[in-house]
Amino acid sequence: MVVRGSGKVRLGAFLAASMMAGLGSPALADVKAGVDAWSTGDFTAAVREWQAPAAAGDPDAQFNLAQAYRLGRGVPKDLGRAEQLFGAAAAKGHLQASDNYGLLLFQRGERAQAMPYIRSAASRGDPRAQYILGLALFNGDGMAKDWVRAYAYLTLAQQQGLPQATGALAQMDQHVSMADRQKSVAVASQIAAETEATRARQLAAVDLGSASGGAIVDEPAPAAATSRGPSVATVERAVAEAERVAGRSSPASAGADYTITKPRVAAATPPVSARTPAPAPAPTRTPAPAPSTRPAPTTTPSASGAWRVQLGAFGVASNAEALWARVRSRSELAGHAKLLVPAGKVTKLQAGGFASQADASAACSRLKSAGITCLATRD
Repeated sequence: MVVRGSGKVRLGAFLAASMMAGLGSPALADVKAGVDAWSTGDFTAAVREWQAPAAAGDPDAQFNLAQAYRLGRGVPKDLGRAEQLFGAAAAKGHLQASDNYGLLLFQRGERAQAMPYIRSAASRGDPRAQYILGLALFNGDGMAKDWVRAYAYLTLAQQQGLPQATGALAQMDQHVSMADRQKSVAVASQIAAETEATRARQLAAVDLGSASGGAIVDEPAPAAATSRGPSVATVERAVAEAERVAGRSSPASAGADYTITKPRVAAATPPVSARTPAPAPAPTRTPAPAPSTRPAPTTTPSASGAWRVQLGAFGVASNAEALWARVRSRSELAGHAKLLVPAGKVTKLQAGGFASQADASAACSRLKSAGITCLATRD
């Protein structure tokens, strides 16, 4: 996506909006003209329109020109120049540029410098950043190990459709205790709530005119072609494949393109490697039926047993109902009652009546293979 200097704001564009206001109309006109040219496939003309305002310090133009250099559209591909322009826009408060700048820094091994940007992007809900941060926390890569928060970040990345997170979670299940996985549910809910609050503040800032609006033009990105040796850092290589498989093809939503083999883990840490599935488009999701307004059943589950499969914890109870409507027909949950369990400010969605931990874990394992986050727990 490319940011156009207009007053119109779209929900998906606020992360790409500059935090600077009061840009002069000639610069805005040039940025808009560049976006119009880009949308018709005239990348050379788009670059020509953006060069002058970018040189004058317009963050939207710098961001758009950085994307052109990153993709090699209208100019020879030059990640160094892209990083420089992303950095310049980020310094002016351009949030999407900041996210991409951090990813490019990370790609070339500047992890200490990149991590503040990665943390910031994760706080805005970027699944790539959440994935990087989760693996770093698990491996103790440049920070103290925290398996609870690691599991929480990977769960959030998976919930946003990042395929690599599913494989990483499955491997973490072999090493993270059930107690820590249960703790991670509440932590993930807290992180999600904080993310929503951050997004709300940023949307409010855009509405109040503290950030330039942006219209979006999508353009497919070429496949990554970076080749790296076995000494590449664990998390860097892992997020590479996540980015490739996730298919983030829009110039503004893609930060940096990478490649991956298997991640390396610190010597004292059980190995967690991201598998390398073949690139494939994200599966089409069938819209969930409207959530039921009927109260949760209080009768005894049709299947007996103290063990349960927990499918998530939600700050909005209707979201739990919607998820149940989507998964209740699966064979793993057949005969098991829906349970809505209050837990502080969240509501846990569980399927009850599993006879043993092994039964609950087996069902959960099959659900995870289908991309549904869960954990086995006991009443």
